[in-house]
Amino acid sequence: MSMYKKASALVCMVLLGVTLVFAGGSQQGGAQSGSDVVTLKVLNYLDASQANSDREINEIWGEFAKRYPNIKIEREDLFNEPFHQKTSAYIASGQLPDVLYMWPSGRSSELHAKKLVKDLTPFLKADNLLDKYIPAAVAPQFGGFLGELPNGVTFTHVLYVNTKLLKDNGLAMPKTYEELKAMVPVLKAKGLDTVLIAAQDDWVMQSCLFSMIVGRIAGDEFIDNVLAGKAKFTDKPFVDALAIVQDLFKSGVISQKALQTPYGEVPALFAAGKAPFLIDGDWRSGAFQTDASTGVALIPVKDQPNIAMTVFPALPGEKNKNTSSSVVGTGFGMSASIPAGSAKEKAAWELIKFLQSEYVQKIRLETGASFPSLKGVTVPNLEPISQTRAKFYDNYKGTYVLDGVLDAKVYAPINIGLQEIGLGTATPAQVAERAQKAFEAWKAGK
Repeated sequence: MSMYKKASALVCMVLLGVTLVFAGGSQQGGAQSGSDVVTLKVLNYLDASQANSDREINEIWGEFAKRYPNIKIEREDLFNEPFHQKTSAYIASGQLPDVLYMWPSGRSSELHAKKLVKDLTPFLKADNLLDKYIPAAVAPQFGGFLGELPNGVTFTHVLYVNTKLLKDNGLAMPKTYEELKAMVPVLKAKGLDTVLIAAQDDWVMQSCLFSMIVGRIAGDEFIDNVLAGKAKFTDKPFVDALAIVQDLFKSGVISQKALQTPYGEVPALFAAGKAPFLIDGDWRSGAFQTDASTGVALIPVKDQPNIAMTVFPALPGEKNKNTSSSVVGTGFGMSASIPAGSAKEKAAWELIKFLQSEYVQKIRLETGASFPSLKGVTVPNLEPISQTRAKFYDNYKGTYVLDGVLDAKVYAPINIGLQEIGLGTATPAQVAERAQKAFEAWKAGK
């Protein structure tokens, strides 16, 4: 997952010079004892174009600097592929930043598998914080330990629906895939696409669409059997899932234009009413909220009630109904090269702890960046789209995100293959064969 890889009348809890008791654990808010300054190098994931990105810089990183004057932060802010490329370069050089943004698996799998980051469970236990987080957030991750402290649980597949646009065109929410396909000519006649997805970045189709399809058609047990050598990617369930992607493009439900749509451009297209449907992750709701620095929202508050958050309609042959795809969220990890018991280790943990504190998670909840991993975090007066998002979690169950359970050497050919299916340069059977060969090569090399 790459991802993974996003991002109102708000109550800003800016506590200057006040000691905050963090979730019943050790205190936060005071400077470190002593006068020595500890410098931490940090690799951060930030989309500067996202609404309220300045709140992260000012209210989160700025607040940490005020609370901890003896900890100097040297921070790199990168987004999407440049971030992952820089992470790979750091790994190759053997010079990881002290604290870095991570996924629980997927594009961060090498960090976990090679134990390049520390297990954070002992730190949580030492500060009596382990039971303050939801259990899924502190469960072992790809490397068998807690490599990053997550900000929540993420649903990587959401179908955003402009219900007003549907109604204006004489349409209603489709219950089945066939009903969705029947909308294509109606919308095309009005100059509209049917479903938007930013498929130029190869992770998007796999994480935000195909993982859901595999969960519906094949199920998690099938993927478990593939990993155990009891099934193959070339078996019918996986090929059938790929065939649905092929049909999405052939039928025009998804236009080939999607393969040329950058990830950063799709929110504006949806907000402008270019299509009634958008496929993306739950984090994308934050892109539509009011930017506190400008007072402007891609989708104004008065129009947000017209946006529904649901999942793809029923697919032919599905064994699991009404499901999405989900994985524990992203967070921050600590370089394993930091000496145990050192001042730098203490400073790095204070930063990670702060970045998943109640104070920070309230800001992320307000801006729609993420929903909390800490228990009991709430804020008043959420914008309508955030209220819609909160209800989404009550209605749908999650299945595997493929890049959350497969090694990068296995899911990479799937990612590329999905794009090739969309272009018509590869068949479902060919992509399945490549995935199986990649899996066998990876397993042989373990």
